[in-house]
Amino acid sequence: MSASVSPPAHRQRDQPQNQPRPDQASSSGPSLPLLAAAPLLASFTSFLTIAIHSLLYHRNLYPSASFLTARAFNLPVHQSRHPAVCAWINDAVSAISNQLNAGAVKRIVFVVHSASSSSKVRERWVFDVERFPAWGLKNEASAAAAAGSEAPTSHQQPEDEEDNDSEEGEDEEAAAEVQDALNWADIHEALRGALQRLAYAAQGAEKLPEGCTFTLALELRDEAEAPIGHPQPWIPSEPNLQPPTKRKPYQGESLKGTATKPVRSARLSQKS
Repeated sequence: MSASVSPPAHRQRDQPQNQPRPDQASSSGPSLPLLAAAPLLASFTSFLTIAIHSLLYHRNLYPSASFLTARAFNLPVHQSRHPAVCAWINDAVSAISNQLNAGAVKRIVFVVHSASSSSKVRERWVFDVERFPAWGLKNEASAAAAAGSEAPTSHQQPEDEEDNDSEEGEDEEAAAEVQDALNWADIHEALRGALQRLAYAAQGAEKLPEGCTFTLALELRDEAEAPIGHPQPWIPSEPNLQPPTKRKPYQGESLKGTATKPVRSARLSQKS
């Protein structure tokens, strides 16, 4: 299955809405220890949040006066001051993080629509995460929860406390080894470079007409399950916004003619 799903479009000065999650881990891509996955995912979601704010600013989807200047990844960046906009973005990125956790995401797309009733797609800013490291977070978390659910009896407690202390020490050592193995200098440099190139590309793009709207969409991996359930913050995209597939090669007409400009390839690496 190759599908695109998105939350309801966000319009200028509208009340933002929330977003998703499937629970199927991907078998593709390199495996990654759970201890390494959490900080890497946190760094990427921080990058994605900043990138969304940057696109809103540089594409003038909101007035420049509604943004403040901050610093992230040792760069000056722009952040919306509107609480509802910030909440919408944070909810969206949190939902995307859940999908990345499950290994379900192929691409993350920031979509700009025309203000007209046709909601024509004017721009698509695509973050290709197909090679994002995958890990068995769900299975490992479930195993940890199951182990923790077995309460010790009173006469076992002193011995178990010693075991717990030993396990905690081992976990801390393992975490330190993983953190030392990750090449954080290269990771942050790659993300910093991507933000710089993204801002440059957004500044140089043709000016958008007044009243354009935006939303976020996910293109799922072929083997991923659609993020359905209750509540269901993700909604299926219209067929004209779905990427073509082998079974449906003619869909996605609204995506045709869209120019693609590579920004930067950011690699999340480990020390050799």
